[in-house]
Amino acid sequence: MGKESQALRVLIITGHSGAGKTQAVNSLEDIGYYCVDNLPPALLLKFVEMALQSDGRLDKVALVIDVRGGSFFQDLSSALQEMQNNHIEYQIIFLEAAEDILVSRFKESRRPHPLGGESNLLESIRAEKRLLEELRGQASVVIDTSNLAPRLLKEKLQILYSENPESDFTIHLVSFGFKRGIPMDSDMVMDVRFLANPFYDPVMRYMTGEDQEVKDYVLQNPVTRSFTRRFLNLLKFLIPHYKAEGKTNLAISIGCTGGQHRSVVLTNYIGDQFRKVGYNVIIRHRDISKSGVED
Repeated sequence: MGKESQALRVLIITGHSGAGKTQAVNSLEDIGYYCVDNLPPALLLKFVEMALQSDGRLDKVALVIDVRGGSFFQDLSSALQEMQNNHIEYQIIFLEAAEDILVSRFKESRRPHPLGGESNLLESIRAEKRLLEELRGQASVVIDTSNLAPRLLKEKLQILYSENPESDFTIHLVSFGFKRGIPMDSDMVMDVRFLANPFYDPVMRYMTGEDQEVKDYVLQNPVTRSFTRRFLNLLKFLIPHYKAEGKTNLAISIGCTGGQHRSVVLTNYIGDQFRKVGYNVIIRHRDISKSGVED
Protein backbone atom coordinates (compact mmCIF):
# COMPACT_ATOMS: atom_id res chain seq x y z
CA MET A 1 0.00 0.00 0.00
CA GLY A 2 2.87 2.39 0.76
CA LYS A 3 4.21 2.48 -2.81
CA GLU A 4 0.74 2.75 -4.31
CA SER A 5 -0.17 5.61 -2.01
CA GLN A 6 2.52 7.84 -3.48
CA ALA A 7 0.30 8.31 -6.55
CA LEU A 8 -2.56 9.56 -4.38
CA ARG A 9 -2.66 13.05 -2.93
CA VAL A 10 -4.70 13.34 0.26
CA LEU A 11 -5.59 16.72 1.73
CA ILE A 12 -7.41 16.93 5.06
CA ILE A 13 -9.16 20.26 5.56
CA THR A 14 -10.01 21.26 9.10
CA GLY A 15 -9.98 24.26 11.41
CA HIS A 16 -12.31 26.76 13.01
CA SER A 17 -15.99 26.70 12.13
CA GLY A 18 -16.65 29.81 10.06
CA ALA A 19 -13.04 30.11 8.85
CA GLY A 20 -13.81 29.19 5.23
CA LYS A 21 -13.58 25.41 4.92
CA THR A 22 -16.48 25.32 2.45
CA GLN A 23 -14.77 27.91 0.25
CA ALA A 24 -11.54 25.95 0.50
CA VAL A 25 -13.05 22.64 -0.57
CA ASN A 26 -14.88 24.36 -3.46
CA SER A 27 -11.59 25.86 -4.63
CA LEU A 28 -9.87 22.47 -4.57
CA GLU A 29 -12.78 20.87 -6.40
CA ASP A 30 -12.27 23.46 -9.17
CA ILE A 31 -8.73 22.14 -9.80
CA GLY A 32 -9.73 18.49 -9.95
CA TYR A 33 -9.84 17.23 -6.39
CA TYR A 34 -12.53 14.75 -5.40
CA CYS A 35 -13.99 16.38 -2.31
CA VAL A 36 -15.99 15.03 0.62
CA ASP A 37 -17.40 17.37 3.27
CA ASN A 38 -17.82 16.29 6.92
CA LEU A 39 -16.31 12.83 6.56
CA PRO A 40 -16.44 10.79 9.81
CA PRO A 41 -12.81 10.13 10.85
CA ALA A 42 -13.50 6.40 11.25
CA LEU A 43 -14.10 6.25 7.48
CA LEU A 44 -10.88 8.07 6.55
CA LEU A 45 -8.70 5.01 5.95
CA LYS A 46 -11.53 3.11 4.22
CA PHE A 47 -12.10 6.01 1.84
CA VAL A 48 -8.39 6.30 1.05
CA GLU A 49 -8.19 2.55 0.40
CA MET A 50 -11.10 2.90 -2.03
CA ALA A 51 -9.30 5.74 -3.80
CA LEU A 52 -6.14 3.67 -4.09
CA GLN A 53 -8.13 0.89 -5.75
CA SER A 54 -9.80 3.23 -8.25
CA ASP A 55 -7.18 2.68 -11.01
CA GLY A 56 -6.25 6.35 -10.98
CA ARG A 57 -9.78 7.71 -11.21
CA LEU A 58 -9.30 9.20 -7.75
CA ASP A 59 -5.75 10.51 -7.62
CA LYS A 60 -6.42 13.70 -5.64
CA VAL A 61 -8.85 13.85 -2.73
CA ALA A 62 -9.71 16.63 -0.29
CA LEU A 63 -11.62 15.65 2.85
CA VAL A 64 -13.20 18.05 5.33
CA ILE A 65 -13.09 16.66 8.87
CA ASP A 66 -14.11 18.94 11.72
CA VAL A 67 -16.09 19.23 14.94
CA ARG A 68 -19.42 18.86 13.12
CA GLY A 69 -18.73 15.14 13.48
CA GLY A 70 -19.54 15.44 17.18
CA SER A 71 -18.23 12.53 19.23
CA PHE A 72 -16.91 10.92 16.02
CA PHE A 73 -14.35 13.74 15.75
CA GLN A 74 -12.46 12.20 18.66
CA ASP A 75 -11.54 9.32 16.33
CA LEU A 76 -9.43 11.59 14.11
CA SER A 77 -6.18 11.15 16.03
CA SER A 78 -6.31 7.35 15.75
CA ALA A 79 -7.37 7.60 12.10
CA LEU A 80 -4.33 9.73 11.28
CA GLN A 81 -2.13 7.25 13.12
CA GLU A 82 -3.56 4.46 10.97
CA MET A 83 -2.69 6.47 7.88
CA GLN A 84 0.88 6.78 9.08
CA ASN A 85 1.08 3.09 9.98
CA ASN A 86 0.01 2.24 6.42
CA HIS A 87 2.57 4.69 4.96
CA ILE A 88 -0.12 6.83 3.39
CA GLU A 89 1.03 10.41 2.99
CA TYR A 90 -1.35 13.27 3.68
CA GLN A 91 -1.34 17.00 4.36
CA ILE A 92 -3.50 18.90 6.83
CA ILE A 93 -4.80 22.32 5.82
CA PHE A 94 -5.88 24.23 8.92
CA LEU A 95 -8.09 27.30 8.50
CA GLU A 96 -8.47 29.81 11.32
CA ALA A 97 -9.71 33.33 11.97
CA ALA A 98 -9.78 35.85 14.79
CA GLU A 99 -12.54 35.51 17.37
CA ASP A 100 -14.29 38.76 16.46
CA ILE A 101 -14.31 37.79 12.79
CA LEU A 102 -15.81 34.38 13.55
CA VAL A 103 -18.49 35.94 15.75
CA SER A 104 -19.36 38.38 12.98
CA ARG A 105 -19.56 35.61 10.37
CA PHE A 106 -21.85 33.46 12.49
CA LYS A 107 -24.14 36.38 13.26
CA GLU A 108 -24.26 37.29 9.59
CA SER A 109 -25.06 33.73 8.47
CA ARG A 110 -27.48 33.17 11.41
CA ARG A 111 -26.27 29.60 11.68
CA PRO A 112 -25.53 28.01 15.06
CA HIS A 113 -22.00 27.02 16.01
CA PRO A 114 -21.50 23.22 15.98
CA LEU A 115 -20.58 23.29 19.66
CA GLY A 116 -23.45 25.46 20.83
CA GLY A 117 -26.15 27.94 20.02
CA GLU A 118 -26.04 31.69 19.53
CA SER A 119 -26.42 32.40 23.25
CA ASN A 120 -22.90 31.11 24.01
CA LEU A 121 -21.29 31.73 20.64
CA LEU A 122 -17.99 33.14 21.92
CA GLU A 123 -17.65 30.32 24.46
CA SER A 124 -18.24 27.78 21.67
CA ILE A 125 -15.59 29.40 19.49
CA ARG A 126 -13.06 29.27 22.31
CA ALA A 127 -13.96 25.69 23.19
CA GLU A 128 -13.41 24.66 19.57
CA LYS A 129 -10.06 26.45 19.50
CA ARG A 130 -8.91 24.46 22.53
CA LEU A 131 -10.19 21.24 21.01
CA LEU A 132 -8.25 21.84 17.77
CA GLU A 133 -5.02 23.11 19.32
CA GLU A 134 -3.10 19.84 18.94
CA LEU A 135 -4.37 19.29 15.39
CA ARG A 136 -3.27 22.79 14.42
CA GLY A 137 0.26 21.89 15.48
CA GLN A 138 0.25 18.97 13.03
CA ALA A 139 -0.89 21.06 10.08
CA SER A 140 1.19 21.33 6.92
CA VAL A 141 -0.41 24.68 6.08
CA VAL A 142 -2.14 27.14 8.42
CA ILE A 143 -4.19 29.87 6.76
CA ASP A 144 -5.64 32.82 8.67
CA THR A 145 -8.74 33.98 6.76
CA SER A 146 -9.55 36.94 9.05
CA ASN A 147 -8.67 39.50 6.37
CA LEU A 148 -8.60 37.15 3.39
CA ALA A 149 -11.26 37.63 0.73
CA PRO A 150 -12.71 34.40 -0.77
CA ARG A 151 -10.98 35.16 -4.07
CA LEU A 152 -7.58 35.39 -2.38
CA LEU A 153 -8.17 32.18 -0.43
CA LYS A 154 -9.01 30.43 -3.69
CA GLU A 155 -5.91 31.85 -5.36
CA LYS A 156 -3.70 30.75 -2.48
CA LEU A 157 -5.02 27.18 -2.48
CA GLN A 158 -4.89 26.82 -6.24
CA ILE A 159 -1.28 27.96 -6.36
CA LEU A 160 -0.37 25.59 -3.52
CA TYR A 161 -2.12 22.52 -4.91
CA SER A 162 -2.39 22.91 -8.67
CA GLU A 163 -0.62 20.51 -11.03
CA ASN A 164 1.94 23.09 -12.12
CA PRO A 165 5.29 21.42 -11.30
CA GLU A 166 6.88 24.83 -10.71
CA SER A 167 4.46 25.45 -7.86
CA ASP A 168 6.41 23.45 -5.31
CA PHE A 169 7.08 26.45 -3.11
CA THR A 170 5.05 29.62 -2.65
CA ILE A 171 6.08 32.85 -0.98
CA HIS A 172 3.21 34.79 0.59
CA LEU A 173 4.13 38.43 1.14
CA VAL A 174 1.89 40.71 3.18
CA SER A 175 2.41 44.38 3.91
CA PHE A 176 0.78 45.65 7.09
CA GLY A 177 0.72 48.43 9.65
CA PHE A 178 1.94 47.64 13.16
CA LYS A 179 -0.72 49.89 14.64
CA ARG A 180 -3.34 47.46 13.32
CA GLY A 181 -1.58 44.32 14.54
CA ILE A 182 0.72 41.66 13.12
CA PRO A 183 -0.88 39.14 10.66
CA MET A 184 -1.64 35.99 12.63
CA ASP A 185 -0.40 33.51 10.02
CA SER A 186 3.09 35.00 9.66
CA ASP A 187 6.09 32.68 9.52
CA MET A 188 8.44 35.65 9.49
CA VAL A 189 7.86 39.31 10.41
CA MET A 190 10.14 42.09 9.20
CA ASP A 191 9.88 45.55 10.76
CA VAL A 192 10.88 48.28 8.27
CA ARG A 193 10.01 51.25 10.46
CA PHE A 194 13.74 52.08 10.61
CA LEU A 195 13.57 53.31 7.00
CA ALA A 196 13.00 56.98 6.16
CA ASN A 197 9.26 57.67 6.26
CA PRO A 198 7.55 59.34 3.25
CA PHE A 199 4.76 60.37 5.62
CA TYR A 200 6.81 63.37 6.72
CA ASP A 201 6.92 64.75 3.17
CA PRO A 202 3.67 66.74 2.68
CA VAL A 203 3.57 65.79 -1.00
CA MET A 204 3.69 62.04 -0.32
CA ARG A 205 1.74 61.94 2.94
CA TYR A 206 -1.52 60.84 1.32
CA MET A 207 0.09 58.69 -1.36
CA THR A 208 0.83 54.96 -0.97
CA GLY A 209 3.68 52.65 -1.79
CA GLU A 210 2.04 51.97 -5.15
CA ASP A 211 2.84 55.54 -6.30
CA GLN A 212 6.08 55.97 -8.21
CA GLU A 213 7.20 58.96 -6.17
CA VAL A 214 6.97 56.94 -2.96
CA LYS A 215 8.72 53.96 -4.57
CA ASP A 216 11.62 56.13 -5.66
CA TYR A 217 11.86 57.81 -2.25
CA VAL A 218 12.06 54.47 -0.41
CA LEU A 219 14.13 52.38 -2.83
CA GLN A 220 16.73 55.03 -3.67
CA ASN A 221 17.67 55.47 -0.03
CA PRO A 222 21.13 53.90 0.59
CA VAL A 223 19.86 52.27 3.80
CA THR A 224 17.03 50.62 1.86
CA ARG A 225 19.41 49.33 -0.80
CA SER A 226 21.70 47.85 1.85
CA PHE A 227 18.78 46.30 3.71
CA THR A 228 17.08 44.73 0.67
CA ARG A 229 20.34 43.14 -0.45
CA ARG A 230 20.86 41.53 2.95
CA PHE A 231 17.21 40.52 3.38
CA LEU A 232 17.07 38.87 -0.05
CA ASN A 233 20.28 36.96 0.69
CA LEU A 234 18.81 35.77 4.00
CA LEU A 235 15.65 34.50 2.30
CA LYS A 236 17.62 32.81 -0.47
CA PHE A 237 19.60 31.01 2.22
CA LEU A 238 16.54 30.00 4.25
CA ILE A 239 14.14 28.81 1.54
CA PRO A 240 16.09 25.69 0.44
CA HIS A 241 16.28 24.62 4.09
CA TYR A 242 12.54 25.16 4.56
CA LYS A 243 11.92 23.07 1.44
CA ALA A 244 14.22 20.33 2.73
CA GLU A 245 12.06 20.13 5.87
CA GLY A 246 8.94 19.64 3.74
CA LYS A 247 7.57 23.19 3.96
CA THR A 248 5.67 24.19 0.82
CA ASN A 249 5.07 27.87 1.54
CA LEU A 250 6.51 30.74 3.53
CA ALA A 251 4.41 33.62 4.87
CA ILE A 252 6.47 36.80 5.21
CA SER A 253 4.87 39.89 6.73
CA ILE A 254 6.57 43.26 6.22
CA GLY A 255 5.36 46.05 8.47
CA CYS A 256 5.68 49.79 8.83
CA THR A 257 3.63 52.11 11.02
CA GLY A 258 0.38 52.25 9.06
CA GLY A 259 0.91 49.83 6.18
CA GLN A 260 0.61 52.55 3.55
CA HIS A 261 4.11 53.50 2.38
CA ARG A 262 7.35 51.69 3.26
CA SER A 263 5.95 48.19 3.80
CA VAL A 264 4.04 48.35 0.51
CA VAL A 265 7.13 49.37 -1.46
CA LEU A 266 9.32 46.70 0.15
CA THR A 267 6.71 43.95 -0.24
CA ASN A 268 6.34 44.66 -3.96
CA TYR A 269 10.10 44.86 -4.44
CA ILE A 270 10.86 41.59 -2.63
CA GLY A 271 8.02 39.88 -4.50
CA ASP A 272 9.30 41.06 -7.88
CA GLN A 273 12.81 39.77 -7.14
CA PHE A 274 11.55 36.27 -6.29
CA ARG A 275 9.21 36.15 -9.28
CA LYS A 276 12.18 36.84 -11.53
CA VAL A 277 13.87 33.64 -10.35
CA GLY A 278 10.73 31.52 -10.81
CA TYR A 279 9.03 31.36 -7.43
CA ASN A 280 5.28 31.53 -6.99
CA VAL A 281 4.59 34.76 -5.16
CA ILE A 282 1.31 36.00 -3.67
CA ILE A 283 1.28 39.64 -2.59
CA ARG A 284 -1.35 41.23 -0.38
CA HIS A 285 -1.40 44.76 1.03
CA ARG A 286 -3.56 44.31 4.10
CA ASP A 287 -3.81 47.91 5.26
CA ILE A 288 -3.19 49.97 2.16
CA SER A 289 -6.88 50.83 1.73
CA LYS A 290 -7.57 51.54 5.39
CA SER A 291 -8.53 55.10 6.18
CA GLY A 292 -6.00 57.33 7.83
CA VAL A 293 -2.27 57.85 7.48
CA GLU A 294 0.77 56.37 9.11
CA ASP A 295 1.27 58.62 12.12
